[in-house]
Amino acid sequence: MRLFVGLGNPGARYARNRHNIGFMAVDEIARRHGFSPWRRRFQGEISEGTLGPERVILLKPTTYMNESGRSVQEAASFFKIAPGDVTVFQDELELPPGKVRVKIGGGIAGHNGLRSISAHIGNEYRRVRLGIGHPGVKELVHGHVLSDFSKADGEWVATLCDAVAEHAAVLAKGSDATFANKVHLAMQAKGFLTKDENGEKQG
Repeated sequence: MRLFVGLGNPGARYARNRHNIGFMAVDEIARRHGFSPWRRRFQGEISEGTLGPERVILLKPTTYMNESGRSVQEAASFFKIAPGDVTVFQDELELPPGKVRVKIGGGIAGHNGLRSISAHIGNEYRRVRLGIGHPGVKELVHGHVLSDFSKADGEWVATLCDAVAEHAAVLAKGSDATFANKVHLAMQAKGFLTKDENGEKQG
């Protein structure tokens, strides 16, 4: 069994924030693969289904970003899911918009959602880092992540979430590099990433 966690803040006020791209990604996985209706559990919302042969629980913590780990720990403990079978979908400032990286463990780069999860279940979970771009200077970061995607961003955000959902079964079986490559090829096909960007080693 796998636990896929989308990070974001609850409520309509935050729904289109850059910080909420993790929510958007797991929403699209649930929609595309016919998962169960969302229901409230574990200080969040969960949806259940299968990706290929794998049973997958989708979780959107509703604790607000900074306390995401409480929800993740509750769900992981209940289903007896080890950290290595937890995958977290997060916004990533240090990647260009639409770029994806998959990694296990590593630093949290100031991301409060990851900080909370690492404090509750340790650091050895998988992160799917979804690039949202950096505003350029540190002082603008807070406002950047808590502001909505622009209308112009809408197409690449939708394409990215669609590609993540389409290839989610590859991720569920642990083929991280293949998943990242397939997502990049999908983005490239729509003109959002150059061939050079796509050709970089994933990890």
